[in-house]
Amino acid sequence: MAALATAEVCDTNAALLPSGDLRVLQPIFQIYGQCRAFSGPIVTLKVFEDNVLVRELLESRGEGRALVIDGGGSMRCALVGGNLGQLAQNMGWAGIVVNGCIRDVDEINGCGIGVRALASNPVKSNKKGVGEKHVPVYIAGTLIRDGEWLYADSDGILVSKSELSI
Repeated sequence: MAALATAEVCDTNAALLPSGDLRVLQPIFQIYGQCRAFSGPIVTLKVFEDNVLVRELLESRGEGRALVIDGGGSMRCALVGGNLGQLAQNMGWAGIVVNGCIRDVDEINGCGIGVRALASNPVKSNKKGVGEKHVPVYIAGTLIRDGEWLYADSDGILVSKSELSI
């Protein structure tokens, strides 16, 4: 799926911004992965310093979706590494947004998906399986719901209640 330019999406759909039907995430994310731009329906996940559920979701067929992980903004460990980045690519995910850290940056940068994260940290996460799938998450000043649409490129990240065109 060709990603739409976020600036064009904002210009063309400016009337959706005041209502919240189109929302802009605060510019706090670093850009990783080979796909600088990606878009797709959102799958949400809320975890804290534990990536068992991240792996579970990425093992399912991505079908062009975007995984949005609310890791609580933790900078103490990574929720996604090179193996999960490769898994996401192999399973057809468009991209991953992590409100937290990643690791294996060089490996992730070699993957054919888009990844956004706060930073990198070489420490691996816990493996307890604690978290919630498909729940609303609040990331970068924005409430994000499972099934909404994400658009990401070098200019930023947008979330829309429905699929948009320009």
